[in-house]
Amino acid sequence: SFQNEINEVPFFDIQLPYELALKIFQYLGKTELGRCAQVSRTWKVLAEDEVLWYRLCQQEGYLLDTSISDHSCWKLALRNCRAREHTLKTNWKNRIGAVSQLPYELGKILCAVHSCDGVVIAGYTSGEVRLWDTRTWDYTAPILEPVHGPGDAGPQPHVSFVRINSSLAVAAYEDGTISVWSLMFGREPIHRYQHNQRIQALALGSEGATVATASGFEVKVESPDDRGFWQTTGTFEIQKLVNFLNLVPDVAGSPVAVAAAEDIVYLLKAEDPGKILHSVYGQPVTCLDVSAREAAFGVKTFGWLLNEPNQILLYNLETSQCLKKMGNSIGDFTCVNLQNSPPNMVVTGNKDRRVRVFDLRKSESLCSLYAHQLGVSAVQMDDWKIVSGGEEGLVCVWDQRMGTKLWEMHARHPVRHVWFDSHSLITANIPEEKTLRGAGITDDDLAVHRKYRGIIYAYEFSVDPLAVESILPICRSSYDEVTGYNYNIGLAVPYDNI
Repeated sequence: SFQNEINEVPFFDIQLPYELALKIFQYLGKTELGRCAQVSRTWKVLAEDEVLWYRLCQQEGYLLDTSISDHSCWKLALRNCRAREHTLKTNWKNRIGAVSQLPYELGKILCAVHSCDGVVIAGYTSGEVRLWDTRTWDYTAPILEPVHGPGDAGPQPHVSFVRINSSLAVAAYEDGTISVWSLMFGREPIHRYQHNQRIQALALGSEGATVATASGFEVKVESPDDRGFWQTTGTFEIQKLVNFLNLVPDVAGSPVAVAAAEDIVYLLKAEDPGKILHSVYGQPVTCLDVSAREAAFGVKTFGWLLNEPNQILLYNLETSQCLKKMGNSIGDFTCVNLQNSPPNMVVTGNKDRRVRVFDLRKSESLCSLYAHQLGVSAVQMDDWKIVSGGEEGLVCVWDQRMGTKLWEMHARHPVRHVWFDSHSLITANIPEEKTLRGAGITDDDLAVHRKYRGIIYAYEFSVDPLAVESILPICRSSYDEVTGYNYNIGLAVPYDNI
């Protein structure tokens, strides 16, 4: 080929070896390479060298887990990736895509929801725990086997908390039982343990297999050893009741947890069991989030008394120093998201109806959005957008740089969970009331009071699967389902196969 014939590349009035010319070209961006390709035939071959475009692709964060031999034309691959990202952004801004509800009628009322990379876990008042994988179109949700067998006397305890990561699902029940399932090995729990009292908080490591629970004045940390046998790796005595509990991600060695108990924040390490990170008497902590190196939490002060408004504090976990005090609002900070935010950013929600974004290198907020009538209950952001949920049931999507609302979606109950990645969004509206309104004890009708049960939505903004596979759920049902609410319609596409 022509490229193999090029040994010397003409560089103005000298001839350079191909490898050396390539080294010079690797300092150029996309635009400059395009201009160089128009200089001459030799420069065109050089400017379209696969090594240069592979490197550009990696620098922009696309196709990171591929090698140079995986694509024949890296220039085209980069163009496709950029086009796809642009389309996704447009779809997000204009709410183009598919939205599905993830209902489960037999579960009675929704109690707790969590998600990880598009896999959703939900716990119900019937004591059942259910999974959905929203990355595939046919959401067949397995029901995880309960701890309490059907033979147990009396009603099943409600589910109080659920958590999920890439390998485990965990549920805590009202009676103090904790159940752990492996996502690889199906429906039987691989581990379960019991607290004597009600569970206040549950945490699961973002990776790996570590579970932490707080009940009464005790925090327990459980994880499997090298052979897969679960054991208690730490038990911590705490002076007050824990409100918030997080495991620190990416910790080498024994797990580290951060617990907020009323007005004290503890750093729970095996080697230093009672370490207090922060404590100011009479100033309770209102929300908590933890990243690999820092902890951010909201503190409620009594501003009219001490002339110090409510703030978000940022602590370094290695040095235990307070790095920043941010914000000064009359309302309490109700939610904070540090772990999923872009570097040096944190997003917070407040009872004063505002969503605020802080730059951790400064103290004042970058933007403050007047969002929800009854206070903000869940937030997450990325480099250009913010998704917030409120107590009145509204989910809002914002363009962060413009400070404008792109769209909103309303459901009846408070938004308790918001999670998104580049192409999908999961939101959960969970009722405060856990008893069905107007339903008698003998009333087992599935269709009654559905509006009071709570709801999970899954949005998909991706362009790829929508064209062919977005068949309505009602048309995907089979004839052998006997439940009443899908009207027993079983349609095949494009024609009914009679």
